[in-house]
Amino acid sequence: MATTTDQTATQRKLALKASELDTLVSLFAADPQRAVRYQVKAAGILLDYSKNRIDDDVLSHLMALAEQQALPESIAAMFAGDVLNNTEKRPVLHTALRQPRGASVKVNGQDVMPEVHATLDKMAQFCDQVHSGAFCGHTGKPLRTIVNIGIGGSFLGPKLVSDALMPYWQSGYDLRYMANIDGTDFAETVKGLDPETTLFVICSKSFNTLETLKNAEAARQWFYEQGGTPEQVQQHFVAVTTNIAAATQFGISADNLFPMWDWVGGRYSLWSAVGLPQALVMGFEHFSALLSGAHEMDEHFRTAPLDENIPVLLGLLGVWYQNYMQADSHAVLVYDTYLKELPNHLQQLDMESNGKRVTKAGVPVTEQTGAVIWGGTGTNGQHAYHQLLHQGTRLIPCDFIMPLKSHHQVSDHHDWLFANYLAQQQALAFGKTEAAIIQELTEKGMTTEAAQSLAPHKVMPGNKPCNSILFDQGTPARIGALIAMYEHKVAVQGVMWGINSFDQWGVELGKVLGEAVFDALNTGDVSAFDSSSVQLISLFRESK
Repeated sequence: MATTTDQTATQRKLALKASELDTLVSLFAADPQRAVRYQVKAAGILLDYSKNRIDDDVLSHLMALAEQQALPESIAAMFAGDVLNNTEKRPVLHTALRQPRGASVKVNGQDVMPEVHATLDKMAQFCDQVHSGAFCGHTGKPLRTIVNIGIGGSFLGPKLVSDALMPYWQSGYDLRYMANIDGTDFAETVKGLDPETTLFVICSKSFNTLETLKNAEAARQWFYEQGGTPEQVQQHFVAVTTNIAAATQFGISADNLFPMWDWVGGRYSLWSAVGLPQALVMGFEHFSALLSGAHEMDEHFRTAPLDENIPVLLGLLGVWYQNYMQADSHAVLVYDTYLKELPNHLQQLDMESNGKRVTKAGVPVTEQTGAVIWGGTGTNGQHAYHQLLHQGTRLIPCDFIMPLKSHHQVSDHHDWLFANYLAQQQALAFGKTEAAIIQELTEKGMTTEAAQSLAPHKVMPGNKPCNSILFDQGTPARIGALIAMYEHKVAVQGVMWGINSFDQWGVELGKVLGEAVFDALNTGDVSAFDSSSVQLISLFRESK
């Protein structure tokens, strides 16, 4: 990260603070206004970061380090379309996808916004055609089941959006996903589909991503087996791609192709035409609201001072825990079933972006980069891995995320959900001492000796950090802002570590080696492999 004298001095101050900081119990007791001071709201998102192991000095040093690392300049450079992805020589402009009409964003001197909005208009028109029946299946029946064929950024982010916004789905529509190159995944996805009312949307920039292409070919073969013809493919298959030749050769009409751009990374592509399946099931007006919410968070990130900037605060807190408190992972705990896919999306967004071993200059990093992201839904997790959060030996910062209003008011369920949401944070932050437990047990009639024996097992040490993230309800605008918030948090951390958050070379070698293994499975030639691989290839060949 830092090498200058000022930066090194700031890092030393942070390291010292990490060793001498008071507990959360003491910090709250010393400052009755802590929760008010450590709170920010923007784009309908409230962040309460008061239950973090920080004080004003820590925040001040983190802000100084961000300034020294030129974070404000990097934020401005991203929105200006500068080439931040230096290994692929590309700008990073997923934010342009949610800019309003009239905005101007240039790539290599060319304003890309007319093309962006032309694509959005084409998406809106296609949605209208499908909904009205003007674009229908080969027998004239309306298309009501959409199958999203894509992997990585063409699956995880879109799946999060469609699940999060399920209350906005139009009646009579269904959306399925085909991602894994696994026959079981394919078989389960097409099970019960009606070929006359099914639309496949193939999302692949190159139109040759192995998993996506194989699934697309299998879907086309399934369509033939159900009575469809090559001429009818164009009524049931559309694509989001840059490879027009390959898509049209597949059988898709050029009129039904939607563009992608090199200046949008795959894990940031849900805002593009990759979002067409989601727009189809929930209506384009809701997809537009998703973009608007993200843009509102973009503007907050772009203009707010660092110490009042939600993505900046989240990013710097992550740096604090990973580099100064030796945290290895970060838990994302969603108290809303509709958000159950958020941890999965953030795994790709964060770990593919910041799981890097060298800086942008190609020099090995000197600090840990990229937390292990995991999580799940509350209160399910409370009966599983929360045990480790509360009493385990690892420091695991947590984000607790919840809407204040549910889409489904069932009895007093939502009140109890919020009660659990807050209680878990209280237990993590403030814990319960051995003395308090002994007193409680003896007051209930247990002998002092028995209470002293049991108490260590019931102690909750507390001082475990967490963020409270709240919003009014899971509307398209709020979900857009929430996802954009995490995108920018990841970018902040990349700047702080001096790494390129926007390439992903680590996924390439496995693909190349996979092709070699596939050839060996068919030819039996294992001369180029290690002894373990030879044994496993032989075992697989013998099983066929």
